[in-house]
Amino acid sequence: MAKAKSTGEIRPVPLADALGERYLSYALSTIMARSLPDVRDGLKPVHRRLLHAMRELRLNPESGFKKCARIVGDVMGKYHPHGDAAIYDAMVRLAQDFAVRYPLVDGQGNFGNIDGDNAAAMRYTEARMTDVAKRLLEGIDEDAVDFRGTYDGEGDEPVVLPANFPNLLANGAAGIAVGMATSIPPHNVAEICNGLLHLIKFPKATVAKLVDMIPGPDFPTGGVLCENRDAIVEAYKTGRGSFRVRASYEVEKIKGGGYQVIVTGMPYQVQKAKLIEKIAELMHARKLTMLGDVHDESTTEVRLVLEPKSRNVDPEHLMESLFRQSDLESRFSLNMNVLDQGVTPRVMNLREVLQAFLDHRHDVLVRRSKHRLEKIEHRLEVLGGLLIAYLNLDEVIRIIREEDHPKAELIKAFKLTEVQAEAILNMRLRHLRKLEEMEIQTEHDALTEERKGLKKLLKDEKLRWKMVAGEITEIKKAFGPDTELGRRRTKLGDAPSAVVIPLEAMIEREPVTVLCSEKGWIRAARGHLAEYGDVKYKEGDRHRFAFHAQTTDKLIMFATNGRFYTMGVDKLPGGRGFGEPLSLMIDLGNEHNVVALSVHDPEQKRIVASSDGRGFVVTEKDVVAQTRGGKQVLNLGASAEATACTPFKGDSVAVVGDNRKLLIFPADELPEMTRGRGVILQRYNKGGLADVTSFTMKEGLSWQIGDRTRTETKLENWVGKRAQAGRVVPRGFSKNNRFR
Repeated sequence: MAKAKSTGEIRPVPLADALGERYLSYALSTIMARSLPDVRDGLKPVHRRLLHAMRELRLNPESGFKKCARIVGDVMGKYHPHGDAAIYDAMVRLAQDFAVRYPLVDGQGNFGNIDGDNAAAMRYTEARMTDVAKRLLEGIDEDAVDFRGTYDGEGDEPVVLPANFPNLLANGAAGIAVGMATSIPPHNVAEICNGLLHLIKFPKATVAKLVDMIPGPDFPTGGVLCENRDAIVEAYKTGRGSFRVRASYEVEKIKGGGYQVIVTGMPYQVQKAKLIEKIAELMHARKLTMLGDVHDESTTEVRLVLEPKSRNVDPEHLMESLFRQSDLESRFSLNMNVLDQGVTPRVMNLREVLQAFLDHRHDVLVRRSKHRLEKIEHRLEVLGGLLIAYLNLDEVIRIIREEDHPKAELIKAFKLTEVQAEAILNMRLRHLRKLEEMEIQTEHDALTEERKGLKKLLKDEKLRWKMVAGEITEIKKAFGPDTELGRRRTKLGDAPSAVVIPLEAMIEREPVTVLCSEKGWIRAARGHLAEYGDVKYKEGDRHRFAFHAQTTDKLIMFATNGRFYTMGVDKLPGGRGFGEPLSLMIDLGNEHNVVALSVHDPEQKRIVASSDGRGFVVTEKDVVAQTRGGKQVLNLGASAEATACTPFKGDSVAVVGDNRKLLIFPADELPEMTRGRGVILQRYNKGGLADVTSFTMKEGLSWQIGDRTRTETKLENWVGKRAQAGRVVPRGFSKNNRFR
C-alpha cells in the first residue's frame, strides 16, 4: 500500500509497481549522486563536498591543519547526508599517496599504509588541502560553475568544480553503481597534458595518436605495465579493457656468488602484508619450490626480499613462478563509465574524456571572463564617478553640505548613475588628497585596458583556446617529469613472453608409486614401493595399474573412447585412503574404461588399436592433452572401441584376436600417424582384436602366464602379412589372450 501525501487517501498499488518505482529512484540516486565520477572534475559528490568544506574552513596548502573530525562534521552537517565513516574513509583515501597518484588531502597523523593497516580515528588525525586540490577549486568564487541547494536547503554547493587539473585521468576512479560500474586507472599528468595540447591543436586526433603521448596508466605504487601497444590502444579506443601490471624488481648480488631478488614496486591496490602471507602459504604447500624465504625490509620505500632456494635457480624462472601464482602480477580493469555533463552516464573513450575536460576548461574560462568583465564594468562606473567628483570637488562638497537630498542633486548636477552617486557619498575625507586622485586614474586606465582584453578574448575562440593551452602548459611545468611528484613511477614494458619454466623447477621432485584400481580410483603413495600385495582397495574393487614415478612426471592415460588424457603426478591424491576416481580429474564418461596408464615419455612410441582390428603407431609427444577433455587420437568405427595401447619397439608386431589366432608381421608395415583409424592389423570372422605387442624376432615373442614369463623363438608358422587372419596361438599361450 502507498499513502498519498496530498489527500491522505490510501490506494492499492501493485507490489511490483511500488518496488519498481522505489528501486528506480534508488538506482538513479546511486548512479548520479554516489558511485560515478563527473568527467569534468573526476570527482564523486562526497569528494567534491569534502574539498568545498575544506576550502570554506580555509585549509589551504599554506595554512595550518585542522582535526579531521571537524572537517567530517562540517561535511556531514552541511552537505553530505550520509554517515561519518563513509566521509572519513573517502577523505583518508584522498590522502594516501599509495592509493591516489596525486593526493588531494595533505594528512598529518596515521592515514594507513600499503600493508593494509587502517587509518587512525578521525579525532587523532589532521588535514588540509594540497596544491592539486587548490587547483581544482581555482575560480570557484568567480561564477566559474553552477551551484545548487544543499540537501537541507540552508546553503549551496557546487555542481562541479572548475578543475584546473585533469583529475579524472590523473587520479582515476572506481565505483559500483546499480547495473553499471566504473574503473579508471591513474595516469601521469605530464603525459595527459601532452595529449590535451595535441588535441587542442588537432581536434580530430585519433586514439592511437593520443596513446603515443599517453602510453598507459601510471600507478602510485610503481610496478611494470606489461601490455602490448595494440591491446592498450584497443582499450582506450573502446573505453573498456584491462592492463596487466607486475611488480618491479631488481636482482641484488650477495656474498658467496648468490643473489636475492628485491621487489621495489607493487602492483596497484595489492596489500603488501597479504601478499607476503599468500607467498608463505604457497611455500608451505610446496607450490613455490624455487623460493627459499621471503621477508619485508620496507621503510618508506618498498623493499621485499625474495631469497631463492639455491644459487642455481634462474631469477627469471623464480619471478615467473611468483607472477603466475601470486598477486605480484595483477590485472587492473579499464571501464571509463562516467557522468557526461554530470547528467548522462556513458562509457567514453580516451579522446572523448580529454575533449570533455577541454570543453569544461573552455566553459570555465568564458564564465570567469564574463564575471571579471562585469566586475570591471562596475568598478569603472564607480571610478568614473569618483573622477568627476575630484574634478568638481568644491561643488560636490557644497551639495553634500547644503542639500537635503544630496544624492538626487549629484545625479542631476553631474549626470551620474545611482552607483556613482552612492560611491561619492560613501567616500571618506582622507581619500580627497591629490595622490588618491592619481591612483584612481591609474586604476581606471588599467581596468580599461583589461576590459578591452577581455572583450577581445570573448569574441575570439582561437585566443581562448590559446589561453587554455597556456594553463595546461603551466600544469605540465608544475608536475613535469623532473619533479618528485610528476616523474613516472610505473615502468613501461612489453607483454610477457612465454617463459618456459621447467616442471622440475615448479614442483618438488619426490619419488611416488602410482596406484590405480580396476574401477578407476587413483592415488600416489610416497616412495617407490617394492611390493603391492599390502595395498588395499575399496570393497568390490581390485588392483590394476602400479608403477614408480616422480612428482615432476606427467601421466598419460588411454581410454576405450580412443582419447588420450594427461595428468600431473603432483596433482594426484595422496596414498592415504583409496584415492579419488579418475572422473574427478578428467572428463571420462562412465561408459568408458581405462586401457593403459603410464608415465609420459615424449620420445616413446606406442601402438594403439581398436577392437575391429585397426591401428597405427603414434609418438607420445603427439598425444599430450591440454584440457580435461583429452585428445582424440584413435578414431573408432561403428560399435568399435579402443582395446590396446602398448610400447612400440623392435622389428616385428604380434596381434592376437578373441578367436585365439596369432599373426606376426614386420613392424615397417605399420604406419606412424598422429590421428586416424589406422590400417587393418588382423582380420576376423568372429570377435575382434584382443591384444597387440611389438618385439625383436631374434629375441622371440614373450607373454605372461601368472608370475612366469614364457618366450617362443620358433615363430615361422605365425609370420605373415599385415591384415591376414593368422593361425591358432602356440601351445601354452595365455588363456586371457593377452601378452601381459
